[in-house]
Amino acid sequence: INNPEINVKFLSNASRNIDRLVNLVDDLDEISKLESGQLKLNYQNFIIQDIVKEVFDSLQLKSQKKEITCLIKDGCENPLHVNADKEKIRQVISNIVDNAIKYGKTKGKVEASFYKVENKKVLIEISDDGYGISDEQRPRIFERFYRTDVARSRKEGGSGLGLAICKHIIEAHHQNIHVRSKIDVGTTFGFSLDTSK
Repeated sequence: INNPEINVKFLSNASRNIDRLVNLVDDLDEISKLESGQLKLNYQNFIIQDIVKEVFDSLQLKSQKKEITCLIKDGCENPLHVNADKEKIRQVISNIVDNAIKYGKTKGKVEASFYKVENKKVLIEISDDGYGISDEQRPRIFERFYRTDVARSRKEGGSGLGLAICKHIIEAHHQNIHVRSKIDVGTTFGFSLDTSK
């Protein structure tokens, strides 16, 4: 109690654990609302590239620490209008990009691409050139509390609910989310949204 060095270390650990618990409770609240259908989606028209750029900007400090470049793929800059819940889609993109940075290689890149599908949908893909997800782990990544790297997730404060929440949000939009990955090559998450009506 009287040793300042031990005090500071103890309080820092306690603070980190409290932050982790707050995040966990928030995520549990979110997922229970999604599963019970209590969460109402606020549909609006917006340009999907704008949200991705905003997410890249908001995570710039994290990406700079690892010297990871976040960019929109060449040829995918033309504005594409979608109809969805803007804040929920921001949450999905933020979670995927945050994971790409967290598990990406130093000096790597995170790249977003956008494709119009049959003039009815827009396919959004976010790719990284990180460590990848093994064939055994891939089918389970959207499960609650599942983490591919438990030690690192705990250190980073992950709850293991982020991708489960993403899946619920995309399915609430009556769309699908998928993942492709290869060890030491990278991972791509993709999902579709309806174009603006």
